[in-house]
Amino acid sequence: MGLSNAFVGFSSTDIDDYRLMQAWRANNNIDLDFNDCQLNDALASENEEFIKTKCRERINMADKYVMLIGKDTKSKHKYVQWEAEVAIEKGCTIICVNLDGSREMVRNTCPPVIRDMGAIFVAFSPRIVAHAIENYKMRDDYGNYYFKDELYKRLGD
Repeated sequence: MGLSNAFVGFSSTDIDDYRLMQAWRANNNIDLDFNDCQLNDALASENEEFIKTKCRERINMADKYVMLIGKDTKSKHKYVQWEAEVAIEKGCTIICVNLDGSREMVRNTCPPVIRDMGAIFVAFSPRIVAHAIENYKMRDDYGNYYFKDELYKRLGD
């Protein structure tokens, strides 16, 4: 089985958490691997349409959309919510990663666009994120899903 192609969406305030995910992926002692469809460099443009075109191209390469959910993600409509809408439209598996460590959907921080639509919610930890990327398939019964505590324990998270 090949690597999943994942686009990671996040608020600009959560860039350090995204970089930590990249470090996990680069660390030989952490079993997290995926083809990162994120833009390699920040676009030197303020043209919203151009930026969205480039993001859409990258999301169209992905089969998984990983949203890092921090304190202000819910209010990021211009790009973060739009990226999620594009990923949903494309049919990507949606994996929501709570930066506060929560293992379930947190209404106060979760953007409405990804609620009750079959996504999985996990804590920000390399083993459970890796497990979700490798194993989770979208559910079509429109709930909010999470892994049981036993899986976190088994994985060592």
